[in-house]
Amino acid sequence: MINSIYSNFLGAAPNWYKNTIISFLIANPIILVVLKSMGLPAGFILGWIILIQFIFTLAMALKCYPLQPGGLIAIESVIMGLTDTKQIYYEVDANLKVILLLVFMVAGIYFMKDFLLFIFTKLLISIKNKRTLSLLFVFSAAFLSAFLDALTVMAVLIAVAVGFYHVYKNVAEKQDGFSEDSADFTIFKGFLRNLLMHGAVGTALGGVSTTVGEPQNLLIASVADWSFVEFFIKMLPISFPVFICGLLTCYLLERLSLFSYGIQLPDHIRQILIDFDKSESSKRTQAQNMKIITQALVAVILVFSLAFGLAAVGLIGLMIIVLLTAFNGVIEEHQLGKAFEEALPFTALLVVFFAIVAVIHDQHLFSFVINYVLTLKQETQIPMFFMVNGILSMISDNVFVATIYISEVKAALDSGAIGREQFDLLAIAINSGTNLPSVATPNGQAAFLFLLTSSVAPLLGLSYLRMVLMALPYTVVLSVIGVLSVIFILPHF
Repeated sequence: MINSIYSNFLGAAPNWYKNTIISFLIANPIILVVLKSMGLPAGFILGWIILIQFIFTLAMALKCYPLQPGGLIAIESVIMGLTDTKQIYYEVDANLKVILLLVFMVAGIYFMKDFLLFIFTKLLISIKNKRTLSLLFVFSAAFLSAFLDALTVMAVLIAVAVGFYHVYKNVAEKQDGFSEDSADFTIFKGFLRNLLMHGAVGTALGGVSTTVGEPQNLLIASVADWSFVEFFIKMLPISFPVFICGLLTCYLLERLSLFSYGIQLPDHIRQILIDFDKSESSKRTQAQNMKIITQALVAVILVFSLAFGLAAVGLIGLMIIVLLTAFNGVIEEHQLGKAFEEALPFTALLVVFFAIVAVIHDQHLFSFVINYVLTLKQETQIPMFFMVNGILSMISDNVFVATIYISEVKAALDSGAIGREQFDLLAIAINSGTNLPSVATPNGQAAFLFLLTSSVAPLLGLSYLRMVLMALPYTVVLSVIGVLSVIFILPHF
């Protein structure tokens, strides 16, 4: 029976990972008792142990989704008295806007996929120059991620890549001596890898600039009480130079064929894709064309609604769901349900984040760190926050890191330790730090993790290590330009 329970615990996760989580859960109460018997600050010490354990579950997201192991650690924290359910509810209530964003905005953009798919497909087959195509992929992904959801934009790019992969494979399989290791097929897979990585970085470049670009952006904007336009303007000193340098990096990588970039698409493969698109376009009915037009019009409504702050972001997302489903004929409950599958697991994980944040607050885990940083000169505090948030976001989840630091900085503002102007600068540094250096690994950016765990990754040979290496030049440029902008441009903007 014990073996049966063990085999079911965390499903198909590796045994070493299961053993690690079980060890955490068994050791924590023992540590608590020992620390109390020794007269040591048990809550503070165990709180840090809990935090490290939770970050471990985030870093091992490819072995097991963090909701289950992280959730068990959070439940145990409540049982041990490190926090209580009232504090967790308080954290959830304070961040309701972010939860509504994830539930409704991500689902709303799901019904806009036909329009987005149409855009990226036309880009891929219409532009022959690889450098121009790469720049447009970065630019388009950045622009769309600034107003839509980065995960959905990434999902569309993946759908385009998977579609063209199978189109070419189906044609190539009919030829004599076909092999997936053939030169043409290897080149084609490399070409798609290049575009997907450029697009993934584009979601980060655009995601840093607006409240809806990434979940932590709205969280920070809510705490700072910034509107959509105000957030965009405050982020400009960092987001604009980083965006320009990101485009320059893309061009140089393609121009010099560095870090596995610069792979050109052979003309005969391009013609296969063009012929397929023409065939599909000729089959498209008037109703399908009207769906794309409707989605384009609703996209315009979405942009204006966000820009003018007509409602909370999540409520705007709900409006988008109503408009797109009503005018595209989606009227059955099970058709609506598919749209929520993508966002709800992460929404549940976000609530677990808030449980760990409640432990941090109740046990004052970061108070001494924040207090130390606040003793530094004001101009030093800002780059320090950028770098600390950036490093933590590389190995952990950027939403979790942002949640911790913006809460602590807000507490410092409320206590009078810092003024409103310094709070705004630190909030900008936190947002930049959690968005830009986090492209270093798939752990830091949800869009990168989504790409790594998607069906297209094994098809194109897109492994964890390969993603890290291909993201490396972007990581260096975004981090360096980001910290320089924080030091030299932000204080004078």
